[in-house]
Amino acid sequence: MKVRFLTILALMFFGWSFSQEQPNSFSLEEAITYALEYNYSVINADREILDAQKQKWEVIATGLPQIDGDLSYQNQLKQPVTLIPGEIIGGEPGSFLPVIFGQQNQVNATATLRQQIFDGSYIVGVQATEAFLRYSQNNKEKTDLEIRKAVIEAYGNVLLAKETVAILENNKATLEKNLFETEKLFENGLGDEESVEQLQITLSSIISALKNSIRFEDITLQMLNLIMGLPIENQTILEENLDDLVLKQIDFNLLDSEFYMENNVDYKLVANLNEQRYYELKLAKSKALPTLNAFVNYGTSAFSNTFSFFGNEQQWYGSSVLGFDLKIPIFSSLNRSASTQRAKIAYDQAKTQLTETEEQIRLQLERAKSDYIFSIEDYETTKSNLNLAERIEKKNQTKYFEGLATSFELRQAQIQLYTAQQDYLESMVEVINRKTELETVLNN
Repeated sequence: MKVRFLTILALMFFGWSFSQEQPNSFSLEEAITYALEYNYSVINADREILDAQKQKWEVIATGLPQIDGDLSYQNQLKQPVTLIPGEIIGGEPGSFLPVIFGQQNQVNATATLRQQIFDGSYIVGVQATEAFLRYSQNNKEKTDLEIRKAVIEAYGNVLLAKETVAILENNKATLEKNLFETEKLFENGLGDEESVEQLQITLSSIISALKNSIRFEDITLQMLNLIMGLPIENQTILEENLDDLVLKQIDFNLLDSEFYMENNVDYKLVANLNEQRYYELKLAKSKALPTLNAFVNYGTSAFSNTFSFFGNEQQWYGSSVLGFDLKIPIFSSLNRSASTQRAKIAYDQAKTQLTETEEQIRLQLERAKSDYIFSIEDYETTKSNLNLAERIEKKNQTKYFEGLATSFELRQAQIQLYTAQQDYLESMVEVINRKTELETVLNN
């Protein structure tokens, strides 16, 4: 019974370990969702929002009541001597008597409450922190869009590398078969050596390209892992295939989507810059306003020739003060005026930059639409060209083994096919990437 229990426990542990080592599997949307939570830049962007919230409270707190405590102890190792006229105590006129005032030890304890009543810069500062918080939130949104775009591109690159490896392996198998048959023909005196050498050259190129593509596949997967926030050595499995993914990305309705400038994240960030410059101008103007603060304190002091301040018989003497501080700026040798004018110039520059950004975004939108349309058209063209190149290559293979085409003509047809294959794969990735760029501009 004990042996059976241990066996079951071992099998459970093995099953648990095996399940823990299973690689992660992601569709494109799942990869995006994962990256938007675990990507390193996204994590730091979330922290920036939290930092902006703390900074906002830090500014608000400066206008709320502040309480400070002060405790001091003095031991006059050599007490100062004061001379008083001698006649005060019956001495000769003109004589002086050395006297020591006070006691050697002294303790003072004070608590002060300060409250800001009016400060124009404080009001502006609170408003500016609101703008900075919005900037941090918009910056987080831009980071999310960039990470989404990076995941899609990296995901597509992995699929591209996989398809490239598969095509090269198929080309390699076909070439090896052709080379084998050509070598047999040459050995039987029915072919020439040049035909063998031509195929050997082509096969060597394909083998080299295949090795490089296999390495590139590993690198693209590592790049995807890095963007998603996974360890780069993680054995990530992609659930999509390139053909199906491209078909999902062809959506002409996207071209007719309503565009709202205020939704574009780049516009939001430049608008945030305008807000900041506006509040900087208000801050410069507020420095000409008076500031008013109130304070009240309570303190207590004790004196003794010995350190007896913790004794019950020690006497303490209290004091309290209520006061106001009013500061009125009168003349600054035009310093405040120059500062205000500089802030006004910066604000005008920001407004001009906002106008320029609007035009740039409109141009970016038109270009993104054009690139997206072209990528779809190019995909259809390369797909058609690939079909033609495959037929031409098959015809040349047949003609070559029938003695109606030279090895050079066959090699030209093969190179044309390989180029068409690569163009087709790259056009599929272009469709994916161009759609992502358009969605980023639209902020869909």
